[in-house]
Amino acid sequence: MFKKNKRISLRNYWTSRYLLTLFVGLAIISFISAAWIRHTTFQNRLEMMEFIADETVFRLTDTSSQNNGPMSGIPGFIGNRERSTMREIDPVLYVVDTAGNIVSSNRPMPPGSEKNVANILDGEEGTKKITVTSEGQELVQYVVKRKLERDNKEVGWVLVLEKKENLTKVNQAYGLLALLIGALAVLGWGAIYFLSKRLAHPIKQVAEAAKQVQEGNYTFDLPQNSKEEEIYELVTSFKEMANKLEQLEKTRTELLAGVTHELKTPVTSISGLLQAVKDGVVTGQDASEFIQMALVETTKMKTMVGDLLAYNHFAVDAIPVKLETMNVNQLVRDAVAQWEVMQDDENVKIQMDFLADSVDVQADVVRIQQIVTNLLTNAKQAMQEGIVIITLVEKEDAVFITVKDTGHGIPQEDQAFIFERFYRGENKKYTVRGLGLGLSLSKMMAQSIGGDLRLIDSNSSGTCFEITLKKATSL
Repeated sequence: MFKKNKRISLRNYWTSRYLLTLFVGLAIISFISAAWIRHTTFQNRLEMMEFIADETVFRLTDTSSQNNGPMSGIPGFIGNRERSTMREIDPVLYVVDTAGNIVSSNRPMPPGSEKNVANILDGEEGTKKITVTSEGQELVQYVVKRKLERDNKEVGWVLVLEKKENLTKVNQAYGLLALLIGALAVLGWGAIYFLSKRLAHPIKQVAEAAKQVQEGNYTFDLPQNSKEEEIYELVTSFKEMANKLEQLEKTRTELLAGVTHELKTPVTSISGLLQAVKDGVVTGQDASEFIQMALVETTKMKTMVGDLLAYNHFAVDAIPVKLETMNVNQLVRDAVAQWEVMQDDENVKIQMDFLADSVDVQADVVRIQQIVTNLLTNAKQAMQEGIVIITLVEKEDAVFITVKDTGHGIPQEDQAFIFERFYRGENKKYTVRGLGLGLSLSKMMAQSIGGDLRLIDSNSSGTCFEITLKKATSL
């Protein structure tokens, strides 16, 4: 036993996948943004430390200031703007003499500061990462080192130090980023849910309407005010299909009743004729005529039953097709000649326009004969007398055979159904006996040999059909 797959609604399906895509995208954006914020904050704070160092050097070496010398202490120059920028950091500022002694600092000096400062003094001025020991622990710090000079003479150093973790700490920025990403996720989820619901609703309506059609109910209501082109086309096409199915269903019901009548009529006639002969109602020559009439009715019924069998066989591909290479001019000429032999009158004339050059096609002679016979018989029934024009045209890899009569034409409302099985138009329903399988069977025959049969045009001046045959491939 096969396990039935669990189905989920279109809205849930796409919402879950859109959300997954959204969250993955937001996660990537969050990661990149966090890395960028961290890097930018780190660079800005390093620049601030460099600014503090440069400004301290300037203040301590400015001869126009009122200080008492280059080593008189750390000036209080940091204003409100710098303080607001430095809210997350609190750098240590040292002023050191050339001997490595700490002259002044912006905070109390912990034990071991002189040793750490002495290690920092080795090397050129600049900004670098160092590892220092404080209270028995190793800390990674960044230091900005600037030289103090007076009269081109080195008098000391300005050192600005800060822990790496303080330089990269951006808790507040991360909080704002998380709030922004969360808001985008909620907004995205709401938009996705709304759009998925809007997309799924008309599709669900079409699915429910399809179930009604499956049950034989063609009365349903589908909204046609959708702004989406694809949804509008889906709804419109489905309604048109349902309307056509309803019309076809009604037509088939009527036509099956007609087929039953058509088969019953010859049986009733044969039964009545033979009963009259048996009961002695007619005798002698009249009896012979009654028997002959019964034979005619038998032939008609045999033809109709044969059409039914042929159609069913073609419908299940039970009849083999024998393709031969034939000259198309000769093929059409023979088919027309065979039809003319079977006619009792000469009210219908055939005019044929053949190809100027000899062209071979792949065809089944018997099937072509049946197709031509059906088309010419229909043309004769449509006009009683007149001219049927058969024209052959060569185009690329095919030959097109048009059969045009001068009859009264096929009504516009019937043209869409002429290749439907058992369909008989209003013009033939009550005037010509038959099952309505001729054109349907002919089209199937044409397609079975790789060609086609289609209606080109039909109006009050006549009807034109076109047979398509493939050219024979040259070896």
